[in-house]
Amino acid sequence: MDLHFLSSLALFVLLVTPKGVYGASFTFVNRCDYTVWPGILANAGSPGLDSTGFELLKDSSRSFQAPTGWSGRFWGRTGCKLDGSGSGTCLTGDCGSGQVECNGLGAAPPVTLAEFTLGTGGQDFYDVSLVDGYNMPMIVEGSGGSGLCASTGCTTDLNRQCPSELRVGDACKSACLAFGSPEYCCSGAYSTPAACKPSVYSEMFKAACPRSYSYAYDDATSTFTCTGADYTVTFCPSSPSQKSTPVTEPPPMTGSTSQGSGSEPGVTYSDNGYGYSYPSNSYTSSGSGYTNSGYEYSGSGSSTEAGGSGEAMLTDGSWLAGLAMGDSATTAAPCVVQYALMAFSTAVCLLVPWHQFYL
Repeated sequence: MDLHFLSSLALFVLLVTPKGVYGASFTFVNRCDYTVWPGILANAGSPGLDSTGFELLKDSSRSFQAPTGWSGRFWGRTGCKLDGSGSGTCLTGDCGSGQVECNGLGAAPPVTLAEFTLGTGGQDFYDVSLVDGYNMPMIVEGSGGSGLCASTGCTTDLNRQCPSELRVGDACKSACLAFGSPEYCCSGAYSTPAACKPSVYSEMFKAACPRSYSYAYDDATSTFTCTGADYTVTFCPSSPSQKSTPVTEPPPMTGSTSQGSGSEPGVTYSDNGYGYSYPSNSYTSSGSGYTNSGYEYSGSGSSTEAGGSGEAMLTDGSWLAGLAMGDSATTAAPCVVQYALMAFSTAVCLLVPWHQFYL
């Protein structure tokens, strides 16, 4: 085949391949007046990022690159007490690993969650969810993308206005987590959007944080889309320290990418008897399950259907509530053809001398 044609094709593919093929970068920024230990959990089928948990000092940041099709969740851990070897526990958001790295384990509720699925149908889907309760302020902002790309999250300190029946330490439970009843958990007879309505508690969360998920079927005002963007996850975005100290980027660190134990479908992450005790009826809303047999996170598709389908479709035909709960079945496969073209283009560019363009 003519080398000029191959070279031209390679350049064309490199120029027209959209940024979304490469995925997105996630930058975590700590504007709190204290250290935060972010946790990262990739959904089943998604590759691990460079870390599953790390320390983020006040007014510092750290970035990671994620491929197209990646899906998972982020959260902040607070009040962590760690020894010299990095072993210990956290007051809120603890993942039960006993280490800085979460190693494939999810957050113990109550916790504020940021959830992403990259490159689904060319778009990224993202949200900030209070369905598992709240432990700290957090916002998500996109940059460099196209589409609505709205920021979302919760800047209000809900811990200061948390009702006594929901309050637990330095965090605020959701009504489902606190009471475990079907009308709060959107389970049983309340397992459809028509039957499961906002409660006085979810409406309180919604009033304080209008763009965050307040209960399982809060799709319309809580899930956002963007194409080809990079994302910043900021903890305590309205902290006074934001105005006084610039953000600094520490040197890159290498972390474990182990995703712990699990299986698909119905991937289960277990803290091996970590010891959280919940009401007898499990907290299972749109793909997340917290049971009272130790601490268990189970992503098994829609909670309204036993053995949910691979598409994580809800009874109303929507999969967005499943996305909001970090459903492992919503993971999108990367575009194989585009990856192949990129690899081919790179090989041609390396093999063909550039001066041949001018022959």
